[in-house]
Formats: sequence, structure tokens, C-alpha cells
Amino acid sequence: MNDQRPSMFVPALIGGAAAGILSGIPFVNCLCCLWIIGGAMLSAYLLTKESRMPLSAGDGAIVGIFAGIIAAVVELIISIPFRAVTDKFMRNMMERFSEYYEEMPRGLESWFQEGALETSFVWSIIGLLISVVIFSALGALGGIIGISLFGKKTVQKGQGAVHVPKNTSDRQP
Repeated sequence: MNDQRPSMFVPALIGGAAAGILSGIPFVNCLCCLWIIGGAMLSAYLLTKESRMPLSAGDGAIVGIFAGIIAAVVELIISIPFRAVTDKFMRNMMERFSEYYEEMPRGLESWFQEGALETSFVWSIIGLLISVVIFSALGALGGIIGISLFGKKTVQKGQGAVHVPKNTSDRQP
């Protein structure tokens, strides 16, 4: 019997890419935290399908962390083409706020005209680092949840562990 653990790279890549794509699209990214947790759960699900042995919550956390890191990178790449739209939306929103709010700081209009909202390479890298930390934490949570939902369970019976399949496709003929 082969008791080796399956590779975590492919499940993390699939789950992280799905979460990163959904997190990078404007207006869909409002559920960013949910996408990251869901992508990590997908990674954990795919990992349990490849594994013949029960996986621990630590395995779920690891695959979730990898999925979170991949999601942060994919989110940055996906969000680049949408930056012009997002910046224009933010400018319009702030201009509307300045019409209705009397105590906006002076010179705010010139700040927008000078392009203060435009992101630079340095801000993109800082945002990526922050996203990696947050997405990794959410990914670990999603991976643990995914393993607890989809993982194979073992029941202690006597001195040896007995494998109890969760669905009928895992049963031996």
C-alpha cells in the first residue's frame, strides 16, 4: 500500500487561480475574503480526492496557505487591466462626495487631477505583500474547513485504524 501524501501544488494552483481571478474582477471582488476561503476549500477538496490516506487539518492549512499565495499573485495580475476603470470610478465617487460634503480638504480636486489615485509599481508590490499575508491566513482557514468537510475519516477500532469512506466511490470492491 502506498501511504505517500499527494502533491499539494496542483490543487493549490487550481484553487488559488480560481480565487485570484474572482478577487481581481471589479465589483465581484467585494466578496474577496469569501473567494479566498472558497478557493482554499476547493484546494482541500481536490487534495482529498488525490489522497488514499486521511489528511490532517495541518495538511488543509498548508494547501490553503499555498492557494492564498497563488491567489494574491493572480489577483494582482488580473486587476492590472481593470485599474483604469477602477481609478475613474474612484475619482467620480470622490467628486460626488465633495459636492455633498462641505468639509472636504482644500485642494482635493487638484490632488485627483495630478493622479494621486494612480498606483505605482512600489504601491503594487506593497499591496501584493499585504495581500499575501491576508490571503494566506484566509487560505489556511479555508483549507482547514475544507479538510474537515471533505476529508476521509478514521475510526479507532481496537489497536489499528480503520478507514471509513465518506462516499461510495471510495469503497473497495
